[in-house]
Amino acid sequence: MANRFSDTYFTLGIEEEYLLVDQDSFDLVEAPDALMEACVSKLSSQVSPEFLQCQIEVGTGICHTIADARADLARLRSTVAECAQGFGMVPIAVSCHPFADWKNQTHTNRDRYNQLARDLGGVVDRMLICGAHCHVGLPSENDRVDIMRQLSYFLPHLLALSTSSPFWQGRDTGLASYRLTVFDNLPRTGLPPEFASFEEFRRTVDLLVNMDIIEDSSKIWWDLRPSHKFPTLETRICDVSPRIEDQLALAAMIQCLTRMLMRLRGVNQRWRVYDRFLINENRWRAQRYGVSAGLIDFGRGAVVPMPELVDELIELTAEDADALGCAAELERLRDMALETSAERQRKVYKGVKDAGGDHGAAMRSVVGHLIEEFHRDI
Repeated sequence: MANRFSDTYFTLGIEEEYLLVDQDSFDLVEAPDALMEACVSKLSSQVSPEFLQCQIEVGTGICHTIADARADLARLRSTVAECAQGFGMVPIAVSCHPFADWKNQTHTNRDRYNQLARDLGGVVDRMLICGAHCHVGLPSENDRVDIMRQLSYFLPHLLALSTSSPFWQGRDTGLASYRLTVFDNLPRTGLPPEFASFEEFRRTVDLLVNMDIIEDSSKIWWDLRPSHKFPTLETRICDVSPRIEDQLALAAMIQCLTRMLMRLRGVNQRWRVYDRFLINENRWRAQRYGVSAGLIDFGRGAVVPMPELVDELIELTAEDADALGCAAELERLRDMALETSAERQRKVYKGVKDAGGDHGAAMRSVVGHLIEEFHRDI
């Protein structure tokens, strides 16, 4: 009975942030008002400016299947690319531009972003990063908090598979997700705390709201949170994926994990909630190594290679993937467990250098590669 979910459960919404680059130099460029107007005329409220003027954000509608999400996200990507082309610009879906300098960027002149700049000071100046957020529908407020406690275990796995930000200001950082290093300097970030109920979550948020520290829970930027705007649980830990198929594979796994945890609860089972200290260790491993060094399986007490962990995740959620119609998308994760965007970018850079190209040419080649990946399969 508990597993007969209504069609308001497990709906999908995907938000992506893009960077805009000059189509010739591959340098970051600011979006003129006319570009935003052109995008809005075609996409309405599904497109908006972001904190920096070189960024643009899109969001799908409410999608009942991964096929719906694919169609909508492909339309959003292709429309933004078409509009940008008219201004000599190209969008890329990557969490850090390989060689841009954050000191040369300006934030968008809107009340929300001006307030952020005032509140956060110099910390926000370096926010030259992009992410991807995945919403999964959970009509019950208490369900959102209960599943958040359990789903947190899998956040490092999702981060590792999504990593796309190895470069920062023209240097290889040695990390697979440098974006998270920048983002974690903001307050109210990181793994979510544990709450016993939605009411406890609400009381905690209201304490800050009532003191005028934040205006609402949209200023809480945890890796996973109950959405402020929608009846969803919002996963926010992932780097944005250059390839649309990678983005869809991650969304499908988030959707399946959410359903799996709800399904287990229907038979009085739960995923073990581990201490945040331990989850943070895996979060760091994912941030540092991506898929190349494995994550800790706390039940086994061992570091397990990412391909093996992905095999286990696919097996764990097989029933849910069949019910949701996204088994094919989960299969894509097997390839991602072997190589993410971070590895591909490094390969492009190394290939140019090995062929005798200089550092600047190698960096520009990485951006060219990211442009190709953005347009792939749309």
